[in-house]
Amino acid sequence: MTSNEHSDNNSYDWFIPEESRDHLREAFEELQKPVYLELFTRNGDNDAYNEATVRFCRDLAVLSDKVVLAEYSTDSEQASKRGVDRSPCIVFNPDELHLTYIGAPLGQEARAFVEVILHLSAGDSGLSAVSREMMAELSEEREVKVFVSPTCPYCPGQMLNAFRAAIENPKLVSAICIETSENQDLALKYQASSLPKTVINETFTQKGLFPEERFIVELVNLRTAEELLREHDSEQPEANVPKKKSTDAVQIDVVVIGAGPAGLAASIYTERAGLSSIVLEKNVIGGQVSLTPEVENYPGYKRVGGIELMDLMANHAREYSDIKVGEEVEEIKVGKDLEVFTNKTHYIARAVILATGATAKMLGVPGENDLFGRGVSVCASCDGWAYKGKSVIVVGGGSSALTEALHLHNMGVKVTLVHRRDAFRAEKHLQKNVEREGIQVLWNTVVEKFVGDDDGLKKVHFRNVAEDSEFDLDMDGAFIAIGWKPETPLAQQLGVKTNDWGYIDVDRHMRTNIPRVYACGDVIGGVQQIVTAVGEGATAALAVFEDISNPYWKEVED
Repeated sequence: MTSNEHSDNNSYDWFIPEESRDHLREAFEELQKPVYLELFTRNGDNDAYNEATVRFCRDLAVLSDKVVLAEYSTDSEQASKRGVDRSPCIVFNPDELHLTYIGAPLGQEARAFVEVILHLSAGDSGLSAVSREMMAELSEEREVKVFVSPTCPYCPGQMLNAFRAAIENPKLVSAICIETSENQDLALKYQASSLPKTVINETFTQKGLFPEERFIVELVNLRTAEELLREHDSEQPEANVPKKKSTDAVQIDVVVIGAGPAGLAASIYTERAGLSSIVLEKNVIGGQVSLTPEVENYPGYKRVGGIELMDLMANHAREYSDIKVGEEVEEIKVGKDLEVFTNKTHYIARAVILATGATAKMLGVPGENDLFGRGVSVCASCDGWAYKGKSVIVVGGGSSALTEALHLHNMGVKVTLVHRRDAFRAEKHLQKNVEREGIQVLWNTVVEKFVGDDDGLKKVHFRNVAEDSEFDLDMDGAFIAIGWKPETPLAQQLGVKTNDWGYIDVDRHMRTNIPRVYACGDVIGGVQQIVTAVGEGATAALAVFEDISNPYWKEVED
């Protein structure tokens, strides 16, 4: 059955929301060559996901006649021809390349799915020039499996890395994206409990989202970038490591480092003040907010998903400024101008705003590092799906810990909160929700050790600090939510002052001790709320405008 028969009229029952359809219509106007999708389903197997996938794909075909959809049963000859035995399953342009999506492309993956369609229609992988050079040197076949979940903010980027590589070299690279909650047997087989997880040729693995060029160099060599860099020297120019980046400098008024709430707000306000800006983000847009299952205290939204809120902010910011994801700042030099060197480009700026955020603190106990990604995690949104019906602990007593615990509880996970004190410091409504849901709490208790084997975490060794007693509990997973550590390596490199807790010192205008360098958001500490981060980003941007117009440091020098 071919599904381009529907018409865009009032009687059609849409699955994709109206606002998203408007964005897709605009994007699909750029489609050039037809993109062929073959969708395979089987009755009685993941029926709810089958229906969602069918409706989603049919909507895409209705929105553009360049998206050509054919639907088959997994029992059909076509399924045998394509080697498909799972439902739902989508194959892209199957007569030209090897791109497969197993599962329903919902949540974060839906956008990546659409981006793949755009690349296929344009006949362009979208890889950087450096990545294309490395891919041209590939001489052996690569099969890439990427394990994802719809709530993981890091997963779409890794999926796109794999699919772009397959588009760039369709003769040698095949890419399969696997939705783990619908294919738990595969997730268990490949120990994909911490996502995204990438498996190449069944032997080489990557955990997490990798910058494009690092992904490509490891794909080509089947060795880690660290191993290659250790071996590489001037006598081995043939080694497949990323080539030297361009020295051509880009002139810009303001470089914003970090695409969380503070950085995005700063970019909007700098542009509205008439200054050109660019936002550089080494990981994913949204920072820690993207890992938050639900936000209930941002004005205007009684309840909104962290990813959804950051999507709204990012879309707004993109109307003003360019956001470069996967571009990491390596060095900043202070002189007549500020020079910002990244893994890709060299910028010359009049000001820099540090909105680098914070990363999760770890406990620092035995077994934590060895079992990270194999039972120990810091992201319930990313990894919680793997523990439905299983037992986990959430370590911490603040709002983040209780939010994670409630999210896991609502997913059907057996949760125990572990707190070193006899009372929570979280928001009162979260405490009431934990009590109402009957989530077990181990008070006055700390984790002493994580114990596991090749299969992952097995038990946790605890100590009750009030009674000075120790005990073990069998556990399948552990989520650490004990606070944040500011990301200050760049600040330290510049000589920016920090306080006793490691956060950047700023004045009320977000100025640091280094003229033309500003900071905002979680990296400066304080209450560390989304709403305050946005305000700090706006304040920093307005200070930049004022200071460029009337440099305060020149007055001091005079």
